[in-house]
Amino acid sequence: MHIIETQHLCYKYRGNISALDNIDFIAKRNSKIAIIGPNGAGKSTLFKHLNGILKPYSGTILIKGEPITKDNIREIRKTVGLVFQNPDDQIFSPTVEQDVAFGPTNLGLDAETICHRVSEALKIVGLEDYRTRVTHHLSGGEKKRVAIAGVIAMEPQVLVLDEPTAGLDPQGIRDVISYIKNFSEQYGITVIFSTHDISLVSELADYIYVMNKGTFVAQGTVAEIFEKHELLNSVRLDVPVLPKLIHSLRNHEIQIEMGYTYSEAEIAFLKAFGKIE
Repeated sequence: MHIIETQHLCYKYRGNISALDNIDFIAKRNSKIAIIGPNGAGKSTLFKHLNGILKPYSGTILIKGEPITKDNIREIRKTVGLVFQNPDDQIFSPTVEQDVAFGPTNLGLDAETICHRVSEALKIVGLEDYRTRVTHHLSGGEKKRVAIAGVIAMEPQVLVLDEPTAGLDPQGIRDVISYIKNFSEQYGITVIFSTHDISLVSELADYIYVMNKGTFVAQGTVAEIFEKHELLNSVRLDVPVLPKLIHSLRNHEIQIEMGYTYSEAEIAFLKAFGKIE
């Protein structure tokens, strides 16, 4: 049983405008899944279905094998946590501590448990010293981390991140990459994220769905998807710079292994130029 599965999921906006068309999606436990595609592809709309914010026009959404209903929506939102692209859409409490505590408080947890969860969540995102900070005085990157902490404090089994690095500086991007890796590797959380930063996909994902005009046009591993140059170009996406460079070198008859992440590419270059065996 998969932790999330959608079957023939369709959604239409007012005016009978199709936003999602026959979406079949699977998220396995402890996986890291990237959903990539151009603006307007339907990524955010899909994400809002995964914890019951939106209801399907047709089709089925299964969370741990169960459809989303009025009776289990509270449990669904404990299981699947969603972090919006714009943290200002998610942060509304006066202080960091109050905002992170909002979700656990609404679960009816006791004060001691809430305090522990807030502390742990802020520690995970590196904001232990920000408890009393006023939220609207924070930078964009700090707000993003508070929004993530607020979801983590709910102890979800699935973390859905809509454009998690949008608007962040390079250090903020590195921090988010570190958090996402930790969520999966240390805490066993399934991570689903969308991004326009293709290099981020190589670093984080173990499976990719390519989305365009409300439907999936391809899916596969990082290696499988980034070999589909024509497909990616057709949906206004590009291959990450490192595999693109390696592919170019191969075309010039330089024998080099393929690498998709920085560490993989570094080893490939060192081997190709005889620096290591």
